[in-house]
Amino acid sequence: MKLSTVPNGTPDGELFIVARDNATMVSATGIAPTLQSALDRWNDVAPALAQRAAQLNEGSAKGALAFPPPALSAPLPRAWQWLDGSAFHSHGELASRVYGINPPSRVRPLMYQGLSNPFLGPNDDVEFTTEDDGIDFEGEFGVIVDEVPMGISAADAAQHIRLVVQINDWSLRFIGPEEMKTGFGFVQTKPACSMAPIAVTPDELGTAWENCRIGLDLHVVWNGALFGKPNGREMGFGFHELVAHAARTRRLCAGTIIGSGTVANATFREVGSACIAERRGMEKGDHGNERTPYMKFGDTIRMEARTAEGRALLGAIDQKVVRVRTARAPFV
Repeated sequence: MKLSTVPNGTPDGELFIVARDNATMVSATGIAPTLQSALDRWNDVAPALAQRAAQLNEGSAKGALAFPPPALSAPLPRAWQWLDGSAFHSHGELASRVYGINPPSRVRPLMYQGLSNPFLGPNDDVEFTTEDDGIDFEGEFGVIVDEVPMGISAADAAQHIRLVVQINDWSLRFIGPEEMKTGFGFVQTKPACSMAPIAVTPDELGTAWENCRIGLDLHVVWNGALFGKPNGREMGFGFHELVAHAARTRRLCAGTIIGSGTVANATFREVGSACIAERRGMEKGDHGNERTPYMKFGDTIRMEARTAEGRALLGAIDQKVVRVRTARAPFV
């Protein structure tokens, strides 16, 4: 099952079901008005959503519309929690060169709690106050869970993963080292993330969903040039382990999003990277200094997770970096 959210003038938009071929969609009206409401009652509403999805795929759904519409929100425009891990060991080792710190532990997952309101839509311009903070993209995968009990095991946590999403976790690299020195974690370093337009149930991935890892190539195109296409299968910790880690001392409410951290492969020299910091880390190791600059106003970034057959299962994030516009009311 594939789900998307269309703006309707409310903070959470309207939930739609998307056909398997990404060609059509139909409203979830009468079942769940928003994705959050569906997650709150997942066991009750999932069968009805699946039935309507089957009708859409068969061509018999009433009120079907073309997909994509003129505008799309993130599937979950605002979430109760966004907990982002760093589950790819090769990313941690390269990024540690940039920050001048020790590589993260391979025994205990690294995770921070970030901004969850809002998640930017897949085609929204992304606003920053200055280029001088080191603007970087970070392509990653995420999962959305229903309510997760505190202290759950990793094996049981897998049963609470309801949806898979694709995320650009924007980072301001020159602020990061100063915030890490405080020991309190990121705030200014991590502005709002962006999300691809389609959230899918894990079964939609077929064999690309294995051991709670996403075996899809994430194609990252910066200013029209391919920057990397790492695959998500090399997570050092699976999503079930990340969910269990997050829930060790707290319950996770329905709609909590857990991120993988930047998708990275040990063969980064061949497949490229999903963030600039990794390339700069490689350059520092090879040449003693970083050579690739961070993003500038007017730069574009496109991210698209593709199946082995080349299908964009989750749709694409396709955005431009711009200077912050005149102040306005929040989330309007």
